[in-house]
Amino acid sequence: MSSTNESHPAKRMIVLVVGGALVLLGIVLLVLPGPGLLLVLGGLLTLSTEFPAVDRYIDPIQHRALQAAEQSASSPLRLTASILAGIALIVAGVVWGVVKTLPLGGWPTGSSLILSGLVLLGLLVFSYARVQRRRRFGRIR
Repeated sequence: MSSTNESHPAKRMIVLVVGGALVLLGIVLLVLPGPGLLLVLGGLLTLSTEFPAVDRYIDPIQHRALQAAEQSASSPLRLTASILAGIALIVAGVVWGVVKTLPLGGWPTGSSLILSGLVLLGLLVFSYARVQRRRRFGRIR
């Protein structure tokens, strides 16, 4: 029997693979368009369920991720540009899915672009609501 502090080795391995993949993908998306900091945060939160030493990295990343999310929705110009970028990703995804002669043409690439656009728009809704709530309580101008 294992103690309550130990988890099954297979579960630890799954958490390591999923959390590590999210962190790595997030790091890549820090350079490419996408929710990089949020994916890094998601990966760290996943890893922290099995590896408590990761906890110390969560607060600084969470602070920066939420700060970046708020900045994307803090001005009408940034908000408009972000919405247009999300719509452009979705349109590009449909084009890539339909036009198979494009480089990497097909639905695997198209669906990932569409998913990226939907994630971006979803994050914008979250960010906009957060900014509006903070403005209502006078914490942001």
